Amino acid sequence: MKVYFLGTGTSQGIPVIGSNHPVCNSNDFKDKRLRVSVWISWENHSFVIDCGPDFRQQMLTSGCQKLDGILFTHEHADHTAGIDDIRPFNFKQGNIPIYLDDRVLVSLKQRFAYVFETVNKYPGAPSVEPILVKNNQNFKIGDKTAIPIYVMHGDLPVFGYRIDDFAYLTDVKTVEDGEIEKLKGLKVLVVNALREEPHHSHFSLQEALDFITLVNPEKAYLTHISHTMGFHEEVQKRLPANIFLAYDNLQITI
Repeated sequence: MKVYFLGTGTSQGIPVIGSNHPVCNSNDFKDKRLRVSVWISWENHSFVIDCGPDFRQQMLTSGCQKLDGILFTHEHADHTAGIDDIRPFNFKQGNIPIYLDDRVLVSLKQRFAYVFETVNKYPGAPSVEPILVKNNQNFKIGDKTAIPIYVMHGDLPVFGYRIDDFAYLTDVKTVEDGEIEKLKGLKVLVVNALREEPHHSHFSLQEALDFITLVNPEKAYLTHISHTMGFHEEVQKRLPANIFLAYDNLQITI
């Protein structure tokens, strides 16, 4: 299975509009971060987790030619606002399956009503096939099983996903013990680490490192990174040998 990091930034991306922060002015490509998302593929299967406002650019840069479905973690705009840009896949493939919590589906229907219209729908609008995700109910994506991981983003429930020995968790602040058990034996864990300072709804760097120690994967990659984390290369030097800052367009094979 291949994992392509489409975006590794926080909700504003890096550089932040109008910011003169040194990281926003960095010339290092690893310090330029689109909104957070990953593309996972194997054999003839191709899925993305989340579909943010940079989706079109991410698809063009990555060269993704086929989309078998989108797994949504939650409804926030930096994870969902790119849904209109699935249209080229619709034109080639038809309806695109979307896997999501019922609360997230309600939110998308409110914000993107034209996508879900059933009467006089505009012929060029995106078309989706919603598939509800529920905690403790695994589901199939292609010929693999996806395991939902129920975590909390402050007071908001969010789903992460485990597929084989890979797990992707973003916008996490707390995780119950029972959900941590679902993450044992991982080869690769991807988890958010917003910045060094504490935040009310995201792991700080130290909280992410503590969580990684608890889960004990072979390798871990940090994502959903703010410009206030610091320069990529400087932060990476301080991390343990098996923990890495992810960056846009990084590709790994599991």
